[in-house]
Amino acid sequence: MAKNLSNLRAPKKANTGRKRVGRGMGSGMGKTSTRGHKGQGSRSGSSLMRGFEGGQMPLHRRLPKRGFTNIFRVEYTVINLTRIASVAAEKNVSEIGLDDYKKLGLASSKKALIKILGTGELTGAITISAHKFSKSAQEKIEKAGGKAILAGGDAAGGEAAPAKAAPAKA
Repeated sequence: MAKNLSNLRAPKKANTGRKRVGRGMGSGMGKTSTRGHKGQGSRSGSSLMRGFEGGQMPLHRRLPKRGFTNIFRVEYTVINLTRIASVAAEKNVSEIGLDDYKKLGLASSKKALIKILGTGELTGAITISAHKFSKSAQEKIEKAGGKAILAGGDAAGGEAAPAKAAPAKA
């Protein structure tokens, strides 16, 4: 049978009403209202902890703890030179600032920290601002005649300059 608008039907069980319990013996859900006889679940106000296994040691406590979460971790949005080259060619862009990544669809938010990686090649000179650059990305950008500008500083290397070490005590 061909399906068209004149003979569309909802799939089976698509329009079932909610189960009305405790409405007499003839309903099949009377007397104990599908709660069974006696026991914790039959009482009013009964609610069990998620993952409760009847007093048995629950799975989430039987399994060993594993790993560790570094609360100081800094997440960067990673962008390869291939993506930058394709976007620059499409939108005819010669300069990419920190505000442009969201507009160009390279980052999901304006506040994202950006790191540029060196996969791919640049054909034209592009000035790129970012929070970090890999060494290969910086070399390729400068080789193509562009500039790699670290956010919060001048055109510089891949990593921010390390803090000065405290003088050694004698």
